[in-house]
Amino acid sequence: MAADQATMPISASPLAGTLQMLFGLGIVLAAIAGTAWLLRRLAPGQVGSAGNLHVVAAVAVGPKERVVLVDVGETRLVLGVAQGQVTLLHEMPRPANAGLAQNGSAAMPFVDKLKELIASRGVSK
Repeated sequence: MAADQATMPISASPLAGTLQMLFGLGIVLAAIAGTAWLLRRLAPGQVGSAGNLHVVAAVAVGPKERVVLVDVGETRLVLGVAQGQVTLLHEMPRPANAGLAQNGSAAMPFVDKLKELIASRGVSK
Protein backbone atom coordinates (compact mmCIF):
# COMPACT_ATOMS: atom_id res chain seq x y z
CA MET A 1 0.00 0.00 0.00
CA ALA A 2 2.85 2.41 0.81
CA ALA A 3 4.50 1.65 -2.55
CA ASP A 4 1.26 2.53 -4.39
CA GLN A 5 1.07 5.91 -2.64
CA ALA A 6 4.70 6.73 -3.55
CA THR A 7 4.09 6.21 -7.27
CA MET A 8 0.86 8.21 -7.43
CA PRO A 9 1.36 11.63 -9.05
CA ILE A 10 0.72 14.68 -6.93
CA SER A 11 -1.98 16.76 -8.51
CA ALA A 12 -1.05 20.40 -8.97
CA SER A 13 -3.52 23.22 -8.83
CA PRO A 14 -4.70 24.76 -12.10
CA LEU A 15 -3.04 28.03 -11.11
CA ALA A 16 0.37 26.36 -10.77
CA GLY A 17 0.01 24.73 -14.21
CA THR A 18 -0.96 28.05 -15.80
CA LEU A 19 1.97 29.84 -14.18
CA GLN A 20 4.36 27.14 -15.36
CA MET A 21 3.01 27.45 -18.91
CA LEU A 22 3.33 31.26 -18.87
CA PHE A 23 6.88 31.01 -17.52
CA GLY A 24 7.85 28.63 -20.33
CA LEU A 25 6.22 30.91 -22.91
CA GLY A 26 8.17 33.88 -21.51
CA ILE A 27 11.44 31.97 -21.84
CA VAL A 28 10.68 31.07 -25.47
CA LEU A 29 9.73 34.67 -26.34
CA ALA A 30 12.89 35.99 -24.64
CA ALA A 31 15.00 33.50 -26.62
CA ILE A 32 13.39 34.64 -29.89
CA ALA A 33 13.94 38.32 -29.05
CA GLY A 34 17.55 37.64 -28.02
CA THR A 35 18.29 35.75 -31.23
CA ALA A 36 16.78 38.56 -33.34
CA TRP A 37 18.87 41.16 -31.49
CA LEU A 38 22.03 39.09 -31.89
CA LEU A 39 21.47 38.57 -35.62
CA ARG A 40 20.83 42.28 -36.12
CA ARG A 41 23.93 43.18 -34.10
CA LEU A 42 26.25 40.77 -35.93
CA ALA A 43 24.94 41.37 -39.46
CA PRO A 44 27.85 42.37 -41.75
CA GLY A 45 26.22 45.29 -43.54
CA GLN A 46 22.87 45.36 -45.23
CA VAL A 47 20.92 42.19 -45.74
CA GLY A 48 19.89 43.11 -49.26
CA SER A 49 21.33 45.62 -51.67
CA ALA A 50 19.24 47.57 -54.13
CA GLY A 51 20.19 48.16 -57.75
CA ASN A 52 23.69 49.57 -58.26
CA LEU A 53 24.30 50.13 -54.54
CA HIS A 54 26.17 47.32 -52.78
CA VAL A 55 27.86 47.32 -49.36
CA VAL A 56 31.13 45.43 -49.87
CA ALA A 57 32.52 45.53 -46.33
CA ALA A 58 32.04 47.28 -43.02
CA VAL A 59 34.44 47.56 -40.10
CA ALA A 60 33.56 48.87 -36.65
CA VAL A 61 36.08 51.45 -35.45
CA GLY A 62 34.18 52.40 -32.31
CA PRO A 63 30.96 51.59 -30.48
CA LYS A 64 28.84 53.61 -32.93
CA GLU A 65 31.34 54.35 -35.71
CA ARG A 66 32.04 52.26 -38.80
CA VAL A 67 34.08 52.48 -41.97
CA VAL A 68 32.01 51.15 -44.86
CA LEU A 69 33.15 50.18 -48.35
CA VAL A 70 30.33 50.75 -50.86
CA ASP A 71 30.11 50.11 -54.61
CA VAL A 72 27.89 52.58 -56.46
CA GLY A 73 27.80 51.68 -60.13
CA GLU A 74 31.43 51.81 -61.30
CA THR A 75 32.60 53.85 -58.28
CA ARG A 76 33.83 52.54 -54.95
CA LEU A 77 33.34 54.78 -51.90
CA VAL A 78 34.97 54.59 -48.49
CA LEU A 79 32.52 56.11 -46.02
CA GLY A 80 32.86 56.97 -42.37
CA VAL A 81 29.54 56.34 -40.65
CA ALA A 82 28.82 57.74 -37.20
CA GLN A 83 25.61 58.37 -35.34
CA GLY A 84 23.62 60.76 -37.53
CA GLN A 85 26.51 61.44 -39.92
CA VAL A 86 28.05 59.92 -43.05
CA THR A 87 31.39 61.28 -44.32
CA LEU A 88 33.08 60.48 -47.62
CA LEU A 89 36.66 59.39 -46.81
CA HIS A 90 37.81 58.32 -50.26
CA GLU A 91 36.45 57.77 -53.76
CA MET A 92 38.05 55.46 -56.33
CA PRO A 93 37.08 53.46 -59.44
CA ARG A 94 35.59 50.06 -58.75
CA PRO A 95 38.17 47.26 -59.22
CA ALA A 96 37.57 44.91 -62.14
CA ASN A 97 37.69 41.83 -59.88
CA ALA A 98 35.43 43.36 -57.20
CA GLY A 99 32.97 40.47 -57.11
CA LEU A 100 35.54 37.67 -57.38
CA ALA A 101 37.65 37.98 -54.23
CA GLN A 102 35.63 37.05 -51.15
CA ASN A 103 38.39 35.17 -49.30
CA GLY A 104 40.01 38.29 -47.83
CA SER A 105 42.55 39.01 -50.57
CA ALA A 106 40.60 42.13 -51.60
CA ALA A 107 40.59 43.38 -48.01
CA MET A 108 44.35 43.90 -47.86
CA PRO A 109 44.51 46.91 -50.25
CA PHE A 110 41.56 48.42 -48.36
CA VAL A 111 43.40 48.05 -45.05
CA ASP A 112 46.55 49.61 -46.51
CA LYS A 113 44.58 52.51 -48.00
CA LEU A 114 42.78 53.08 -44.69
CA LYS A 115 46.10 53.15 -42.80
CA GLU A 116 47.47 55.70 -45.29
CA LEU A 117 44.37 57.85 -44.92
CA ILE A 118 44.55 57.77 -41.12
CA ALA A 119 48.26 58.59 -41.19
CA SER A 120 47.71 61.50 -43.60
CA ARG A 121 45.06 63.03 -41.34
CA GLY A 122 47.35 62.77 -38.33
CA VAL A 123 44.91 60.66 -36.31
CA SER A 124 46.60 58.55 -33.66
CA LYS A 125 45.30 55.85 -31.37
